[in-house]
Amino acid sequence: MNVKVLVSGASVAGPALAYWLNRHGHEVTVVERAPVLRDSGYAVDFRGAAFDVLEGMGILDEVRGCETGMRGTDLVDEEGRKVGELPVEAFAGDLEVPKRELTRILHRITEADVRYVFGDSIDRIEQDDTGVHVGFERGEAATFDLVVGADGVYSTVRRLAFGPHDRFVRHLGMSGVGFTTANHLGLDHAGLLHSAPGRAVYLFSAADADRMTVSLSFATDSAALDLLERDRQQEIVRERLAGAGWVVPRLLEEMDGASDFLFSSACQVEMDLWSDGRIVLVGDAAHCAAPTSGMGTSQALIGAHALARHLAASAGDHAAAFRAYEDELRPYVEENQKHGREAVAMFGG
Repeated sequence: MNVKVLVSGASVAGPALAYWLNRHGHEVTVVERAPVLRDSGYAVDFRGAAFDVLEGMGILDEVRGCETGMRGTDLVDEEGRKVGELPVEAFAGDLEVPKRELTRILHRITEADVRYVFGDSIDRIEQDDTGVHVGFERGEAATFDLVVGADGVYSTVRRLAFGPHDRFVRHLGMSGVGFTTANHLGLDHAGLLHSAPGRAVYLFSAADADRMTVSLSFATDSAALDLLERDRQQEIVRERLAGAGWVVPRLLEEMDGASDFLFSSACQVEMDLWSDGRIVLVGDAAHCAAPTSGMGTSQALIGAHALARHLAASAGDHAAAFRAYEDELRPYVEENQKHGREAVAMFGG
């Protein structure tokens, strides 16, 4: 049965879902707020059943070819002296690749069969027995059989269809900034982590030997900081890391000129239901487990596959498909969210 589906978000969950929906014969449109495919984000890793999903998509070998090759992380004191070490599995899972490479691959294998609309976003959603009527910021309004929010922690679909962010986004007490800079510490497929009460500095270099990824984390009271302007976010970073030694003063200077500056908080998304009528959520929009869980990408891939599989098996009964998708995935998500909360302490939360 051909179903007309709109997916919001072109990162991981969205294109992965589009792939499986297209394989089942559905007509899929993916709308993405960014003007082009996003080329940012930390490395992402895979665990467990995510490998089965990648293999089913025929891209496991290609993804493996993008492996970062990280060898582990040294724990250092406030002077940068080694005091311990963490195995590569602590951060990289069973396989780690740059996020931009995964996004590129997912887009490449779907672009011929899926309609992508970049530089636009949903601004109105109304549903009835005939479908979901969607308005866009730039494009013309259209009607779809189903709408899927695969648009992250601050999901536009979730906000419009389920309610404001503060009803579902749970702050875990930590925020931070990430960016890349010159690899002036000479890191070679390795990382350095300094953790102190209320803050942490994590540095690593992998795919690009000349560049070093910087993560500066600190304790906070609210995820609302994510929505502030960059200048104010940078002020907060400097305030919270004032007095820190080692290479932190230099990193704070380099932060100002970073073109890939990203401020985010450790959050989880908790919802009683991931669907409402003809609208459903997948990936971080439905059940973010926090970056500290290391399971965001795996959840996105596994959830997208499960949702498409249940829709294909439902003989047009989307409500039954949504229930089956949630029944299958929720225990897995709840376990990952538990690990995400526990891991915050490692980063000074």
